[in-house]
Amino acid sequence: KDYSWEDHGYSLVNRLYPDVGQLLDEKFHIAYNLTYNTMAMHKDVDTSMLRRAIWNYIHCMFGIRYDDYDYGEINQLLDRSFKVYIKTVVCTPEKTTKRMYDSFWRQFEHSEKVHVNLLLVEARMQAELLYALRAITRYMT
Repeated sequence: KDYSWEDHGYSLVNRLYPDVGQLLDEKFHIAYNLTYNTMAMHKDVDTSMLRRAIWNYIHCMFGIRYDDYDYGEINQLLDRSFKVYIKTVVCTPEKTTKRMYDSFWRQFEHSEKVHVNLLLVEARMQAELLYALRAITRYMT
């Protein structure tokens, strides 16, 4: 059964803790939409497909899938070594090393890599919240 932040989680959080849903929603949107529109040396790049692939890959790792997303994009946009980095940061952050950080996307600016890491942790937080909120919804009904 579908359970998304936009359709379910946001409204339940606002019902339980007024205004917190709005704050979380803004935080997720800022992390998701954060971009300089650059990729390494390339300027004026639309990075929305890449950001969506990263976000949905993390949700997929937590068992959350969206009917309206083509999961083939993930394999087209994220190479295997980057997926390993994502999985490490998201699932076992204590195992993330500076060497791992330095070795992914070597040609990218430090700020771009920080953006990616913000995206990783916010997507994880939303996935975890969705699990908790779905359990609360089931308990309430």
